[in-house]
Amino acid sequence: FILMASFRRMGGARTAAGSVQSLTADHATLLEQQLPSVAAVAPEINANTQVVFGNLNWSTQVVGSDNRYLVTRNWTLAAGREFTGQEIASGGKVAIIGDTVREELFGEGDPIGETIRVNKLNATVIGLLGAKGQDLGGQDQDDMVLMPLRTVRTRLTGLNAANPNAVQRLIVKVHDGENLDYAEEDIVSVMNNAMRISGSDEEPFMLRNFSEMVATRAATQAIFNSLLAGVASVSLLVGGTGIMNIMLVSVTERTREIGLRLAVGASPRQILRQFLVEAVTLCGLGGAVGILVAIAAVAVISRAFDTPAVIEPQIAVLSLAFSALIGTFFGYYPALKASRLQPIDALRYE
Repeated sequence: FILMASFRRMGGARTAAGSVQSLTADHATLLEQQLPSVAAVAPEINANTQVVFGNLNWSTQVVGSDNRYLVTRNWTLAAGREFTGQEIASGGKVAIIGDTVREELFGEGDPIGETIRVNKLNATVIGLLGAKGQDLGGQDQDDMVLMPLRTVRTRLTGLNAANPNAVQRLIVKVHDGENLDYAEEDIVSVMNNAMRISGSDEEPFMLRNFSEMVATRAATQAIFNSLLAGVASVSLLVGGTGIMNIMLVSVTERTREIGLRLAVGASPRQILRQFLVEAVTLCGLGGAVGILVAIAAVAVISRAFDTPAVIEPQIAVLSLAFSALIGTFFGYYPALKASRLQPIDALRYE
């Protein structure tokens, strides 16, 4: 869950989300203490700033939190260490960087132990986050710098005069197997009690359920997959009909050949097998050409957009087998028609 500060009304108008600085790091501890279903709660504040190393600089997002941030985001360290208790309490000048920041500032070099300048603050890199890639919204999760909450609050964003302990949001992680609907109700109840919110008051916070976002994305993906399957089915139907028409034309053009084979002793089963083999071979060759074209297209697109792509051999084999199945299905009727020709009629055919 993401627990965010809400909006407020000024002169009848609603301000932007986050304009009410009502959430604090104490609420994170409160949720952990009162809700057995909660595994960890990480307070968070953000700041966009420049990060400099040597003569290189990069604009990125600085996240102020503590080690619970790694737990709630299921994030592991690729190298280095987490924050110490002393660094968290005193606002140490240390940082854990994401893989994108590492690549932009250090290339293939080792960033651990190096000093970077975050805005006007010199900080020592103590850890490197494991690469995660893009999130549900398409944002690069690796383009970030994690620093102690106190450091970001006092050195980068500044203290909030009305609420010096304020944070922008809380990331709540519940234990595996917990009912998310019940957990959501418990979180809202604890926060309402902590903030002394009655049933008629407007809640000064918003709670977002990431599982609902994942479910919505999955449903959207399922719709696109269905549409893609529909287009593929129409393509296969058109292609299969074309194969059947080609085979029917082939049977018509080779009627005398079929009659001659039947006259010299070929059985209808052999004629059926001959044309089925031709149909399957035709579709198999088409499938093989399609796979080669797909491999070339994927290679070009991957290089053009600098995106890694993996072609699984079993999928290619399955596609080839499906092409052969299409040939068998749509080639059966022309082959059956050829096998049922009478030799005398076939030999007389002009």
